Amino acid sequence: MKPRLLILSDLFGGDNPEWIQQYIDLLKFKFEIQYYDMLKLVSIDSVNLSESDIHAQFLNGGIDKAVEALLNLEKEKVSVLGFSIGGTIAWKAALKGLNVLNLFAVSSTRLRYETESPNCELKLYFGEKDPNKPDSQWYLDLNLEHEIFKGNNHQLYLLENNVSLICNDILKSLL
Repeated sequence: MKPRLLILSDLFGGDNPEWIQQYIDLLKFKFEIQYYDMLKLVSIDSVNLSESDIHAQFLNGGIDKAVEALLNLEKEKVSVLGFSIGGTIAWKAALKGLNVLNLFAVSSTRLRYETESPNCELKLYFGEKDPNKPDSQWYLDLNLEHEIFKGNNHQLYLLENNVSLICNDILKSLL
C-alpha cells in the first residue's frame, strides 16, 4: 500500500489547477494522493473576490476552519505538501494533532509568525525575492530545514523546474 500524501492548494485553490497536476503526475506512482482545494475546504466563494479579500477571509477564521476540517477528514498518518496558505494550514493542523510524517511547505510566508514547530519532518521552501519570507533568525530559532530558491518570488511553485526539485525532495523522504 502506498503512503498517503495530502496536497493543499494555495489561496486560489481550484478543482484541478494545471500546476497542481504537475506535482500529482510526478508523485502519483509512489503516493496515494488526496488534493484539497483550500477555498472549498472552508466554503469560500471566490467569485468576484480580490486576492486581498480571499486572504482576509482566511485570516478571519478561514485558517482555523480549514485546520478543523482536516482534523475531521484525516485520521491516518500522512505526508503533506502545502502551498502558501495550504502549508500554513498543514503546520497548524499538525500542531493540533494531525498525524503528519513529513510536511513540505512551499511559500508559506505566514509561518514567520509561528513560534512552535510541529513534531514531524519539515522542509520549507521560499523564493529569495519573496518579501514576506521569514528572516534567517526564525529558521535558527525553530531549527528548521529550508531552501531558498534564488531569483524566485512567492509563486516559485508554479515553475516547472521548481516542481521537479520539490518533488525529488518528497520522493527522497520515502527512502
